[in-house]
Amino acid sequence: MGPPEKFRNHPTAVRLLPFVIFVLLTAAQGEFGAASAYWFYLAKTLAGLGMIFVLRPVIAEMRWAFSWEAVAVGVGIFFLWIGVSGEWTIQSSLWVKLGLSHPPRKLATAWNPNELFGTGSTLAWLFIAVRILGSALVVPPIEEVFYRSFLYRYVAQHEFLSMPLNRFCLKSFFATAFIFGFSHNEWLAGILCGAAYQWLVLRKNRLGDAMTAHAITNFLLGVWVVTRGAWQFW
Repeated sequence: MGPPEKFRNHPTAVRLLPFVIFVLLTAAQGEFGAASAYWFYLAKTLAGLGMIFVLRPVIAEMRWAFSWEAVAVGVGIFFLWIGVSGEWTIQSSLWVKLGLSHPPRKLATAWNPNELFGTGSTLAWLFIAVRILGSALVVPPIEEVFYRSFLYRYVAQHEFLSMPLNRFCLKSFFATAFIFGFSHNEWLAGILCGAAYQWLVLRKNRLGDAMTAHAITNFLLGVWVVTRGAWQFW
């Protein structure tokens, strides 16, 4: 029995650990100097590709699927993401407004490799390409498996594999949408985004359409960021 087959005996671990590793590498971005934000993103993307390659054979639901609903949701969420903005809709100012946090002494620097490596430089374009392709091809499988396959069903019942993907659970639906939303700075758009992707899973009884919608949203957002200089979304 090869290594991938051994993972079949650990259904929770194979859906949870890739996401945890992703989060830990994300937390390390920028902690070792400004350039580390970009190198750790590259490392995170490569690690994600490796984990997807190894674990895809044992995660049955990690399969891309295409439908008109996936395209509609992916494009719609992109417009929602860039359209829903304001001091109350992003966490960096929400907690200050609510009196739960103090204004940061120094504003966070936007993820813009042109500023650090020079506009049009090879490294700048490398990291822009990695960001767009990583967010479109690596992030969707890892996040959708964690949020829409594992977390949604685990909140409903710990023996999550026995729960069909199309079974609606109100508690799971809202819990997953809120956790997904507040894992992003744009929390309100994130909640609506998480709800839309979960709707796709419930409607199609598979994960692939949500992965496709997620990929479309992230790709369009990446193109928007680069062409419009809207680096705050990264």
